Order: sequence, then C-alpha cells, then structure tokens
Amino acid sequence: MICDGEKAVGVGGVMGGLNSEIEDVTTRVLIEGAYFNPVSIRRTSKKLGLNTDASHRFERGVDPEGCVRAVNRAANLMVEVGNGGTLVEGLIDEYPNLQTVKDIELGVERTNRLLGTDLDRDQIRGLLESIEFKVEPIDQNEDRLQVTPPTFRVDVSRREDLMEEVARLSGYNNIPTTFPAMPAEGRPPAPRIQLRNRIKRLMSGFGFSEAVAYSFVPEASCDRLRVKDPDPRRSLIHILNPLSEDQAVMRTSLVPGILETMRYNMARQVKNLKIFEIGKIFLKKDQQILPQEPEMLIALWTGARTDTSWLSREIPCDFYDIKGTVEALMHTLKLDGIRFSALADDACEYTKSGHTARIMASDLTLGLVGEIHPGVSEAYDLKQTAFIFELDLEKIAGLIPQTLNSKPIPRYPAIYRDITIIVDRGIETQSVLEAVDNFQEKLIENLHLFDVFDGDPIAAGKKSVSFRITYRSPGKTLEDDDVNDLHKSITERLLNLFDATLP
Repeated sequence: MICDGEKAVGVGGVMGGLNSEIEDVTTRVLIEGAYFNPVSIRRTSKKLGLNTDASHRFERGVDPEGCVRAVNRAANLMVEVGNGGTLVEGLIDEYPNLQTVKDIELGVERTNRLLGTDLDRDQIRGLLESIEFKVEPIDQNEDRLQVTPPTFRVDVSRREDLMEEVARLSGYNNIPTTFPAMPAEGRPPAPRIQLRNRIKRLMSGFGFSEAVAYSFVPEASCDRLRVKDPDPRRSLIHILNPLSEDQAVMRTSLVPGILETMRYNMARQVKNLKIFEIGKIFLKKDQQILPQEPEMLIALWTGARTDTSWLSREIPCDFYDIKGTVEALMHTLKLDGIRFSALADDACEYTKSGHTARIMASDLTLGLVGEIHPGVSEAYDLKQTAFIFELDLEKIAGLIPQTLNSKPIPRYPAIYRDITIIVDRGIETQSVLEAVDNFQEKLIENLHLFDVFDGDPIAAGKKSVSFRITYRSPGKTLEDDDVNDLHKSITERLLNLFDATLP
C-alpha cells in the first residue's frame, strides 16, 4: 500500500530533524505485510541459534489472511498520526500458496463422552460461533457438526482442539466430577504369571537366590558351550547397535548368563552358590518373522551342600542334590510321571557325559540336569565343579493339572517289604521302579529307592538295586500271608524281566 502526502508518514521523527527546506517535498511510503512459513522460521532460528521476538511469533503461526487487514490498519494509523497524509487507492497482493482452512467434523456424543458433559448440539454450536467459528449441521444429523475455524485460529486442526474450546467456553468448573467404571472385584493374573511367581517362591524355599542376567550375550557363547552346528541355538540374532562385544547377540540359552554370574561370585570369594533364573531365550526361525521366545528356568548349585557350622562338616554338593531339587519342584507342581533318563554321550554339550540326565514326562523332554563340562568351566574360568538343571516352562505349563483329586487318609496300617536285586550296570534304576508300577498291583501304595551299590563284592559290570514297597489295603488290616505271595511274585517277575539275580 502506498501513502502519498507532504511528509514522510511513519518516519516523521527522523524527518523533523532535517532542514526545513525539504518539508515541501512530496514523499511516498510503501508498506509491506508478509506471512512467513512457520516451519522455515523455526528451522532457521534453531540452526542459527538466534531467538527473536519475530521468530517467537512467526514460528507459532499467524493468520495468513490478516496481512491485508494489518496493512490497511497500519496505513490508516499513519495517515491519522502523520498530519495530513493521504491514502493512495489499490494494493499489490502476492499470494502464491493459498492457505486453505480444513473443515472439521465434530460429534456431539463423542464430545460429551470425552469431556464428561451433557451439552446438546445447539449449545455446542453457540459456544463455537461465539468465537467466530463457522458451524453447520451435517445432513440434519443431531450428533454431527461441520466446523470451519477462522483463519486466525491456526492452533485448531483436530476435533480434540474443538472439544478443548467447548470445555473452555462452557467452563471447566461446570464439568461434573465423575469416576471411571471399575469392577469391584480384582481380576486374577494370567496363568503364566502365576506359574512364574509360584516357581520363584518354590525355588526361594529350596534355598536358591534369583539372578537376572542380560538378554544379550557374546557371539562366541555357543562356542564356549560346545553347541554343535546343526543346533538351532546357533542361529543367532545380532544386535544392530551393540553396546559392546559382550552384548552382540540375543541369548539362545540361559546357561551363559548363569555361568557368568557364578564366575562373578567366585571372583569375590563366594564359593557356595545356589542361584536360579527365569527368562526368555530367542530362537530365530526365519528372516521375515519374529523369533520364538520360549520361557526357561535354569538353576545352578556349586560348593558345599550346606553352610559350614559346628554341627556338621562341609560336604560338596553332587549330581543327586540338584536332581533332588528338580524332583521336589515337580512334586510340588503336582506333575506325575516324571522320570530321569541318561543322556547319550554324543548329546552332551555343555554338561559332562555320564553325569547328565534328561528330564521327561512320558515321551516329552522337559529339560536336563547334570554337571557342567570341564571344557565349559575352563572357557568361563570357573575353578570348581557346578551342577545345573534346565526346564522348559512352556512345556511344564501344559502339564500342570487344573484340578486336584484327594483321597481319604488311610484307616488301616501298611506293611513294608524290601527287594534287592543285582542287574547289569547299564540298566537304569528308574526302569526297575517303572516296571513295578506297570504291574498295577492294587495293594502297592508306594515305592522308595534307598540304595544303589556297585563294587566288591558285586561282580564287575553289575550293581545292586534296593527299594522298599509299601503295601496297604483300603478295606482291612493286611497280614503277612496277604502280601508274602504277592511280594514273591513281584520279585520273580523282576528277575525274569531284567535277567537279574538275588544277592
């Protein structure tokens, strides 16, 4: 806009100090009003590290349609204050990128639900129109309104912005206080969480302390564990930005973490250690899909069987201590049919051959228990023998019974008989006890193994197995004659079945 007058309108303070000879000169003043891109202003201000009043204003957005109004107002003020200036008609409006205002659809029901109010359509319309919003109903629908914000409200672009304006105009104090609908009773946790917490309590009761290791392990962890190449645990998931080489891949076993924890404690003179961990491992199946994440339980026992005291001498723990922990855990979880089977020598990787057993339920392998292989102990710089067990909690969860059956306490006394047979050393003792169970004699209540012995005077390649059978009748008191023939029959069947002899 051009202003034409006898004085330079808007710069009178400067011109007043000049020679009076130029007061009759006609001066034209050009006024420019502009709208700047907020994104560009923001980026430039941050890049230069320069914050001004102009950048503060324009980076937040101004009314793009207000340039003409602002220029007209400025020109009028300059003429009014400038003592006799006159306006020149016409303006030059350069507006290459036309700024459009988007219509916003607003639902009355949704607005009331989010604000907690009870406003009708006409009330909401009146509130928005009071601040120059254009509001029209959509197809005579009582619930939907089409709202067009004024150009100077550059901060309104979503229906949530409109809801905020409705809440502000109607008064925050007028919104009633409400509480979310919550059920009176709590919801039980997920079965998997219950199982995890239950196992943690049981392991703590057995004297184990919980350890939590990183899910990231060194890439050489499989080599340290002697895991063979076809094993799926060698399909590692690499971290794109590992913090260090010791955290380069996702773990495919909990063993590295538990052994590192043992090494850490050994270095600080903690020689007697009973620890466990529950966590996920990550097994890669394909490049396009996420890995499998089975949840596992691992426990480690090293050092003395019990803490040293004046009551007892220090006895090192052994395989049967850690195996007993597994048996106690399975018994408490009410898992029936659990058996231990020797693991073949070629299948032993990070455990010692001849000192490792598979943990099975029928034909399903749940895990293993055994002594850490000397080569693995050397790779992790472990100075003493350690025993571990691993269990797959995914498989165990499906075996835990949902209901428990009880039976009355026996009313009649039991009779106990012992059997000792000599079998080949390669025969698993568990198979002998399972054979007695398979006889399905109704009077047999319980079997208890109390001795396995090999050596002099037992012949080479042989061992003696001694176990106790508990006989009980639910209907009467048993006499010796009631069980003698049955006990003799069981002994003879075992001798024939295992080609065994009596001592």
